[in-house]
Amino acid sequence: MVATAFGIDIGGSGVKGAPVDLETGELTTDRVRIPTPQPSTPKAVAKTVAKLLSEFGDDIKGLPIGITVPCIVINGVTQFAANLDKKWINCPAADVMASAVGGPVDILNDADAAGIAEMYYGAAKGHSGLVIMTTLGTGIGSAILYNGVLVPNSELGHIEIDGFDAEKRAAASIRTNEDLSWAAYIKRVQRYYETLEFLFSPDLFVVGGGISRDADKFLPFLKLRAPIVPAELRNQAGIVGAAWHAYHVWQPLNA
Repeated sequence: MVATAFGIDIGGSGVKGAPVDLETGELTTDRVRIPTPQPSTPKAVAKTVAKLLSEFGDDIKGLPIGITVPCIVINGVTQFAANLDKKWINCPAADVMASAVGGPVDILNDADAAGIAEMYYGAAKGHSGLVIMTTLGTGIGSAILYNGVLVPNSELGHIEIDGFDAEKRAAASIRTNEDLSWAAYIKRVQRYYETLEFLFSPDLFVVGGGISRDADKFLPFLKLRAPIVPAELRNQAGIVGAAWHAYHVWQPLNA
């Protein structure tokens, strides 16, 4: 029997989900996307998640359900909300979601889910040691994995470098907003990653976010000890990582 779980990725603009074949990391059907409700309160988003799941009917009955959120998550409680309504702060989100969908769910940070996906199915597959994934987008998300084990809720986009919050200088949005040339942006990204390398000495960096499509324009020019490579799963990473995490959280309970 193929191991399968359902992954849902909640973002500021859309809620996306699909069942995932955990042998391959591939979606078993087309994903469904529903716009994130406005205001994006926990209860409103939970209703959207329930609606999304209903699109799949009985085909997903009994599958573990994993959900990513752009928040720090501690024991199912969301502590900080970057692109969602402020009611997510100190919200028992796992309980709110479980009530809406009629069963237990697993909730984790969206960057952590992307890191898991890249570790088991993407750019970091087969790598041991310390892997740091960063997503360069509106801000900078991060995931830390050591020998395949997630160290959750890292916020490496908020490390202070040269007196600045790192993401205020090196996020992909900053390159666009400040109309930086690639050469100017590379200097900022170099400073960011050399600082992370000094602090953590990783064996591999993985870079995600939409800018990873242009990886050839900046990654080869960075001078680091550790290899730095673009992510591979792109928009599916959150769904895949959420499904993997949910399966491995709930499977031992059902053994």
